[in-house]
Parts: sequence; structure tokens; C-alpha cells
Amino acid sequence: MSSSSSRRRTSPTSSPTTHRRAAGIALAGVAALIAAAVQSGAASAAPGHAPQTGKINTAHLAVRLTPSQRAELIRDADGTKARTAKDLGLGAQEKLVVKDVVKDADGTVHTRYERTYAGLPVLGGDLVVDTAKSGTTERVVRATNAAVRVSSLTPAVSKAAVEKQALQRARSLGAAKTSVAPSSRQVVWAANGTPVLAYETVIGGFQDDGTPNQLHVITDAHTGKELFRHQGIETGVGNTQYSGQVQLTTTQSGSTYTLNDGARGGHKTYNLNHGSSGTGTLFSQTNDTWGNGTTSNAATAGADAHYGAAVTWDFYKNTFGRNGIKNNGQAAYSRVHYGNSYVNAFWDDSCFCMTYGDGSNNADPLTSLDVAGHEMSHGVTSNTAGLEYSGESGGLNEATSDIFGTGVEFYANNSSDVGDYLIGEKIDINGDGTPLRYMDKPSKDGASADSWSSGVGNKDVHYSSGVANHFFYLLSEGSGAKVINGVSYNSPTSDGLPVTGIGRDKALQIWYKALTTKFTSTTNYAAARTGTLAAAGELYGTTGAEYKAVQDAWAAVNVGSRPGDPGDPGDGTTFENSADVQIPDYGAAVTSSISVTGRTGNAPSNLKVTVDIVHTFSGDLQIDLVAPTGKTYRLKSSSSDPTPDVHQTYTVNASTVAANGTWKLRVQDKGPQDTGYIDGWKLTFP
Repeated sequence: MSSSSSRRRTSPTSSPTTHRRAAGIALAGVAALIAAAVQSGAASAAPGHAPQTGKINTAHLAVRLTPSQRAELIRDADGTKARTAKDLGLGAQEKLVVKDVVKDADGTVHTRYERTYAGLPVLGGDLVVDTAKSGTTERVVRATNAAVRVSSLTPAVSKAAVEKQALQRARSLGAAKTSVAPSSRQVVWAANGTPVLAYETVIGGFQDDGTPNQLHVITDAHTGKELFRHQGIETGVGNTQYSGQVQLTTTQSGSTYTLNDGARGGHKTYNLNHGSSGTGTLFSQTNDTWGNGTTSNAATAGADAHYGAAVTWDFYKNTFGRNGIKNNGQAAYSRVHYGNSYVNAFWDDSCFCMTYGDGSNNADPLTSLDVAGHEMSHGVTSNTAGLEYSGESGGLNEATSDIFGTGVEFYANNSSDVGDYLIGEKIDINGDGTPLRYMDKPSKDGASADSWSSGVGNKDVHYSSGVANHFFYLLSEGSGAKVINGVSYNSPTSDGLPVTGIGRDKALQIWYKALTTKFTSTTNYAAARTGTLAAAGELYGTTGAEYKAVQDAWAAVNVGSRPGDPGDPGDGTTFENSADVQIPDYGAAVTSSISVTGRTGNAPSNLKVTVDIVHTFSGDLQIDLVAPTGKTYRLKSSSSDPTPDVHQTYTVNASTVAANGTWKLRVQDKGPQDTGYIDGWKLTFP
């Protein structure tokens, strides 16, 4: 199933595992778990009230904003974006563009920005700034930590040459009726490595299976080398085919009824009648009973799609307080009967709409409930984290739609389509009655990954999504054999150890919080672990079953370690801060803070301090641990060591100071000509 700047498809056209380090991912510095990580002198971001065990901390839940309240917050952020850019140390040619805002109950505002350089969009330059109610900047989550600047703004390769190359690439992938879209543009590419001047060429037409094409090809404007490419199409009373007889919200005008849901932003459902462009015709008739439950009546698929859109809207509103896909009360629209025997469905940002084919021989329209939830969720991802639809971030994008599509199905509580952890089980896309994907053991589809490996990002995004789908199932239900709503599951773990689930409701809250406030366009699996731990820590605390379950579920899909594993600095409770802090070259010391709560007495004599710093010359660095009392422990002195980076666990005898309070990692660059940043650190109390 599919989304678009974007569109995503429902399904794709048809090595030994290594243990992944969970910290220190430069391209996706995910926000602090509970603590702030800011320049020296800033206040801690620790929650004022720790949640009761097993209870959600409502202070960190997003408040429901009316469209006018959201617009006001965006206006406020837009009015101060120049000052924000200066405070963040952005260059003179860099400007911020406000994309979205989320406000927590405690007054914290998460503002998501995109960035421009010399007027050009910076792809991979997005960031999230968290601001406390007091106005203090608490943390910054960046898609890239590289300084955004390019050597020249004058291309050495012509636009025409780049477009010709991109057209050839699209045709080599099986595209037909290719053309260069007007949205093609010059950009700065910063999503991996050193930022460069580039062209983003968008190729239209159709993919090899009839899906609309929106291939984005990024080309170095100086060398003509292709840097990256991704597919913009994200594939993915009514008598319905899949959900039985349901209530639909329609609009009556005189003697005519239309599939126009005035209760949900005016969501409309159209009949393309096997066309492949435009909106088609709005479903209308003289009575308010739609379809007959079979494909013999065109309105049956319309009823399924209209119902799925309504349930998805209600799921997001009642579960997360989200007011539509963009959180602004604006409705999307649905199109059914796309093409002829088209075996797919997709979301398209450019039309802000969902489109459904009728399946093989036009016998099984792809309008089932979990598919509708999947497609609309691509729109939510596009308007929040904007996860790139390629590599590991693409797998996370697809998994997010599977996760929330599953949430929609359970939320509906429909006896004709009961909630399960199977994706597309109703639409018979394989022709043999089997589901499209399995969340409990993704590899059952013959191609998806059960766990992370170094090559998982090379898989089609519908198959690399298996890692996050499996994580979500384990976090929700736990490992081993069980029966849920009549469906049998038997979920394995990559480390052979069991996982105890915390329930689907909590798992959904953690994933949504991470998506909307911790993930960026370049988030990969290691950074997703950090982001979900951050969300779990804020919502449920760092010492409860929820936080541990997130650790265990990720370890069970080979991302990071369980507490006490060889990859972990020790048994006990870990407090972590993975926000990035830039270290000024030959400048003042900076600090990153962790708030420790829930401990009794003094800190231990074997306190573990794990430090991850990315730096071009580690010999310049002086590193101290500062206790809540102000007592300082020297971890590393500056030296002549020529090696880059610091990835080290230190043992500190801190038994003379209280455990609870704000601990700080203080780092100073004592020499010139080298740069870097704190990539994260953690304290482990054995």
C-alpha cells in the first residue's frame, strides 16, 4: 500500500546478521528520552511529575488543537523563525520553514521545520525544536548534523542532461509514458554525507504495474552522479464487501444523497469508473443505501472506502486527539475503481487523496478497513516525520502505515472484519487467501525481514518494514504462541529470549509520540529505537515495564541490547539522552543533561557513564561528569591522541552524592581546527 509528496504503494513489484549499535547515529539525532540536551545553562526537560507505574503521563500527551489554535501556533513559530535559526547557529544563507506544531499538555511545543539554503530547499535538513512553556529550548532533533553549506551555487551539469538521465532511469525500472514533472527543482541534498548542490528530478507517467509514477531522482549538480532516488507513490447504511452493513455519514440535497461526510471535514468518495486520472464522479443516488455487498454494484467499493475513511478519522481523533491527516480539520478524498484489474492502492499528497484498484479480474477491490487505515496513515507520516521512502526510513514509513492500519482495524471493532495483526487479509492480493503481510513473523510472506541486518535497508520498503512491524507486535502482545480474536500467532525473537507485551493501546501511543515528535526524514532503525524509548520514557517513565518492553522488543528484532546484555553497559536502570549537542571549535564547554528520578539514597560506586561523541580529533576533548551537587568527575583529559570520535563507557565512584537530580555531561574542545558534537550519552545504575 502506498503515500506521496508523495504517494506510496500497497505492495512492491514483484546475509549474515550483525548486532546493531543502538546509539551514535549521526544522521538522526533523536531527542532526549527524559532529559534535555542543550547548551550550557539551559533548564532540564525532565517531566515535573513522574507517572504512576503502568499509567500514562498525561503531561506529555498532545493536546487537541482546533484548526485556529494550530494556525496560531504556526504563525507564532513563523514570526520567530529567524531568531530560532540564529539561536540554532544556522548560517546566514539558511532559513527555516515551519511545517508543523505539536503542543503537549505541560505546555511543551514541538515545532517541526524544513530548511532552505540560499533560497533552495534542503532535502534532509529538517529538524524538530522542543520549547518548554517557559520559552526555554529543551532539545533539537536534526535529520543531519552536517553544516549546511555548498562550495558553489552554479551547476556544472545542465538541467537538460540531468532530466535525460532521470528519464532513462525511470524507463529502466519499467515506467511508461514518462515525463518530467513541473515539480522538478534545484536543491541542496543533505540527507547523507556532506551537503551538495543537486537537482531533484521528478518523473511522471506510470510504473510497470499501472501505478502512477512519481520517481524522485537526486543528481549531483557538479558531477552528474545519481545520489539517491525514491518513489513518491506510497503504496499502500453501506452494504460493504468486507465490513458488512455499516452506518455511513452522507449529505442530502433535495432528493439526492452523496458520499460526502460533513462530520469529518467533508470527506468525499468518487467513482473513477476504471479511469486513471482526475477525480471521477462523486457517488450520488436518490436513496441512502449504498452498494449490495458485491462487486456487481459499483457503490459497494465506494461504501467500503467511505467507511474506512470515517473509521480512520475517528481512530486518530479519539486515540491521539488528531484532527484529520494534517491535524487541521481538512478532509482528504477517496477514489475507487481505478484502472482495470489494478492490484494496488495508494496515497498521493499532491491530490491529498486515496485511490483503490479493483484487484485481479476486478474481483477484490483493495478497499478493506486496514488498507484504508494504511493509506491515510501515509498522509499522517508525510505531514509529520516525512520519512524518506527508501532504505530503512522507507521501511519505517511502510511499517507506520501497517501499525496504524492495524490500530484502525482493532478500533473499528467490526464483527465482519475483526482486528488482527495480518495486513490485507481480506483483499486476497495473492490469489490464495493468504494475507499480504504478517506482523508476528514477517518472513512468513517469503520476503519480509523478521529482524534487522546490515542489508535490510536494501530491501523493498514493503519488506524492510518487517523489522518495525515485528517490533510493534512484540511490544503489543509479546512473543510465543497465542490466539487473538481467533487468529493463531507464534512470534519468535532473534535473541531467543521472551518478550512480555504491554498491550496494543500503549504501543500505539508510544509509536505515535515518536513519529510526531522524535522521528525526522532520515530516521533509521537504530534511531527509531532511541525515539521510541524517548516516547516511552516521557509517557510512562524510564523505570517501568513499558520502557523495558521497548528495549526488549527492539533487542528481539536485533536492534540494540536488552539491559544486562553484553552490548549494554550493565544490569540495572539506564537513563539516556540521545539529543545532539554541537561542540564549538576551541570554544566554551557545552553540557547535555539527564534527570534521574525514582532512585533511593546515593549513587553507586560503579556508576556506568556511556559516552558517544562524533569528533574529527578526540585528543582536543576534555570530558567531565557533573553530579547534581556540582561535584565534577573527570572522564577524559585533552591529549595528543589523533583518533576521531569517543565511544566509551567509564566507571565512576559517585557514592558520596545523591542519585536523584540532574546530571550533566560537560565537554570542551581545547584545541583549534576540529569539529564535532555529542551524539548521546547514558547513565546506568547497576
